[in-house]
Amino acid sequence: MQSSTPAGRAGRPRSAAADTAILAATRAALVDLGWSKLTLQDVATRAGVAKTTLYRRWVGKNELVVDAVAELFDELRLPDRGSLAADIEGVVLQFAAILARPEAKSGLMAVVAESTRDAALRERIRTSIVERQKRLVLEGRARAQARGELPAEPDPVEAARTADLIFDVVAGAVVHRTLVSAEAADGEWVRSFARVLLWGLASLPHQPGLPQDHE
Repeated sequence: MQSSTPAGRAGRPRSAAADTAILAATRAALVDLGWSKLTLQDVATRAGVAKTTLYRRWVGKNELVVDAVAELFDELRLPDRGSLAADIEGVVLQFAAILARPEAKSGLMAVVAESTRDAALRERIRTSIVERQKRLVLEGRARAQARGELPAEPDPVEAARTADLIFDVVAGAVVHRTLVSAEAADGEWVRSFARVLLWGLASLPHQPGLPQDHE
C-alpha cells in the first residue's frame, strides 16, 4: 500500500493490523454514508483508532479512499484458464465484479472527480491503482507468449508502451461500461470485448504507421 506520512511524524512503526482495520472501515463508511458524508472521525471510530492515527498515515480523505479502493483491486488475479481469450475474460469479469461493489463504485468515481483539480491525487491514483494493476497485463502477455499465442517483443521500450496501451484499453472499456454507461459487463459483453482485444493484439505488430512499426 502506498501511504503518505506527513513530515515530522515519522519514527513510530506502522501497524499492519491498524492499516487493515482503517481501510476496511473506510470502505464500510463509503457504503453507509457515501463520499460526501464520510469523515476521518467516522473512519477512526469504526476502526477503533484515534483520529491522529489516520493523520500519521494519510494526509486527508482523498488519499485514504484511494488506498482503500486500491486494496480491492489488489484482489484481482489472473489464473491460467488455458488460452489468452479465456484469461482476458476471467480477469475482466473479476474487474467488473469489483467495480459493481458500492464501496469501489463510489470511492473510485469520487477520487477521480477530485483528481481533475489535484495533481498529487492523480499521481496517487496512478501509483496506487494503475501501476500496481499493470502486473496483470505483464503476467498475461508473458503467459500468452510462452504458449505461442503472441509474438515476443524484444524491444523493452516498445513492450512497455504496448503494456500501457493494453491496460488503458481494458480499464477504460470496463470502467466506461460499468460506471459511466451503467451497463452490465456480463458474459456476452466480456466475450465480445475479448474478441475485439485479441484482434487488436494479433494485428498490432503488423499494422503500418503505428509507433512500434520501424520498417
